[in-house]
Amino acid sequence: MKYALLIYAAPDARAGTPEPGGEVIDSWFDYTAALSGAGAVLGAEQLRAADTATTVQLRGGERLLTDGPFIETKEHLLGFYLLDVPDLDAALDWAARMPIMRYGSVEVRPVEEGQAWRGPM
Repeated sequence: MKYALLIYAAPDARAGTPEPGGEVIDSWFDYTAALSGAGAVLGAEQLRAADTATTVQLRGGERLLTDGPFIETKEHLLGFYLLDVPDLDAALDWAARMPIMRYGSVEVRPVEEGQAWRGPM
């Protein structure tokens, strides 16, 4: 079953962590290597900061653009992993091992499979 692990943290959340930068990067490399070694990862991407986003809305036939995220939140979406694992428990286990847990959170969401809209892809 496929699950998206959506990675969230407040923009300044990492400021209070005492780890040097290299150790943080290494922990992400180790985590990603473990996922890959287990054959569980289908994809992953890190997103640029929320202030680089543009939100698009269509109102009354007019395209409206807003800089940054549309919804004001304390935590921003930083990136995601797409996994193929046996069940929710496995996805939750992988989420709990993610380095972001030091200062952020991970939303685990099942992927809706077999949808007709995927046909053109």
